[in-house]
Amino acid sequence: MTSIFEQLDWIVLGIYFFALIGVAVWVFIQKNNNTEDYFLAGRNAGWFVIGASIFASNIGSEHVVGLAGTGFESGTPMAHYELHAWIVLLLGWLFLPFYIRSGVYTTPEFLEKRFDSRSRWFLSVFSLLAYVLTKVSITIYAGGIVVSELLGIPFWYGAIGIVIFTGIYTVIGGLKAVIYTETLQTVILIFGSLLITILGLYEVGGWGQLRETVTSVSPDHFDMWRPISDPNFPWTGMLIGGTIVGIWYWCTDQYIVQRTLAANNITIARRGAIFGAYLKLLPILIFLMPGIIAFALTLQQPETYIVDRADRAFPMLVKTLLPVGIKGLVAGGLMAALMSSLASVFNSCSTIFTIDIYKKIKPDMSEKSLIKIGKIATFVIVLLGVIWIPIMDKIGGGVMYKYLQNVQSYIAPPVTAVFLLGIIWKRVTSDGAIYTLISGLILLLLRLGSEIYFQEEILSGTEVPGIAFTFATINFAHMAIFMFIFSVFVCVSVSLVTVQPDYGKIEGLSFGTMTHHMKKEFQNSFNKTDLILSLALVGMVVSVLLYFTG
Repeated sequence: MTSIFEQLDWIVLGIYFFALIGVAVWVFIQKNNNTEDYFLAGRNAGWFVIGASIFASNIGSEHVVGLAGTGFESGTPMAHYELHAWIVLLLGWLFLPFYIRSGVYTTPEFLEKRFDSRSRWFLSVFSLLAYVLTKVSITIYAGGIVVSELLGIPFWYGAIGIVIFTGIYTVIGGLKAVIYTETLQTVILIFGSLLITILGLYEVGGWGQLRETVTSVSPDHFDMWRPISDPNFPWTGMLIGGTIVGIWYWCTDQYIVQRTLAANNITIARRGAIFGAYLKLLPILIFLMPGIIAFALTLQQPETYIVDRADRAFPMLVKTLLPVGIKGLVAGGLMAALMSSLASVFNSCSTIFTIDIYKKIKPDMSEKSLIKIGKIATFVIVLLGVIWIPIMDKIGGGVMYKYLQNVQSYIAPPVTAVFLLGIIWKRVTSDGAIYTLISGLILLLLRLGSEIYFQEEILSGTEVPGIAFTFATINFAHMAIFMFIFSVFVCVSVSLVTVQPDYGKIEGLSFGTMTHHMKKEFQNSFNKTDLILSLALVGMVVSVLLYFTG
């Protein structure tokens, strides 16, 4: 295997890495004096940095490799998940006021303040396991694919190199290093990926020719609204089930929320979320479309454009489409996405372990000791990530983005139900919350267990009579809807038959316990520009949904 780079490409890539290291060194010089500095960047990040960090954290390997692969194989249905830009607005307008008012470091910590320590412990441990098994492992797998394809080195070297390099600057600089390097990475990523789209459209013959070429062999490639009976992408599941997953990911997951908590007030945090929401619209253009373009090019010029597996569509475009010098820049953008995702999950895991687990066990630890524990936790996560590398090919054996959405569809419903109901309804009790989370975990295990048990039959298309097989083969997005309805039922039922919360203790943590002063403070936290920009984004989301109808 040889590298596709020439001398100029290596120079450009080298400049990018030196710039990245420069930012990390600058952050390191400023030092982290306490846990607030290390885990929340001193709560002094601006809206631009927060928005860019939200985008860069989200746009990781599952997009660079997985979303393009899904576009190549299936077309536009998965764009529903990228139109979750409006849910990022929900974070800014609905959830953030309560998070920031509570003064928490983590979302599990918010659950303890709203309910009790049981919910905090459950979500902390559950989140750490989920991160290692999904975000860390998938990002490492994709990193190995991208780096090996571009640099001409073995998969293992590329994967381990990405993990170690990212782990070093995350350990040293904490969240401040993460969000400022992500700001740089966002600019490079958008520029490089947009260039791929433009050059790809030119090569394929323009937008009209792209649609004509693709629809001639796959008529529904540009249709986001597949029938309810569609086994893979029913519109009900994509729209409703996808929204349930989206609220969990964008509004309750430490991975994303931690970026907004780095602001020193709700106004800046919300504007960061609004900016991040606009950036969230870009993946359809810069990742999904290149996947579709790659599919068209394999039809037009099969001897030149070869894709042996869907997840390799985007790296193929970089290899075959871009001129010398530009390859190095775009490669920097791809690696930026991989590293930003890893850096974000490393820091989030470190924060959850240190604040939600270790500090609870040893509450008298000094600030410096907690920072040291945070760095050790990050190192352990890095190590676990490396250990998981050998099995990543099995996990990513299909199309990565679909795999990720499958797993997240089972994780999200109970967590979404507890956070959402806890904020909008003051009557939700601590028993209601913990029983919902536990019952959701049981359903998750049953679903995954049944899928594994019937894996051979599912892959071969063999029908097996019985409820167990039916349960195992319900569409993943429809399963999310079912689990959410079940979770809401459990939460409401248990809450109504248990003693109501002490509303004085949860003052300001749900709508029903907000004081007049809090309501006034919320009204003063935004202006007409914030409202107009938010409504304009919702209009853009609706427009895209109406355009891709086949």
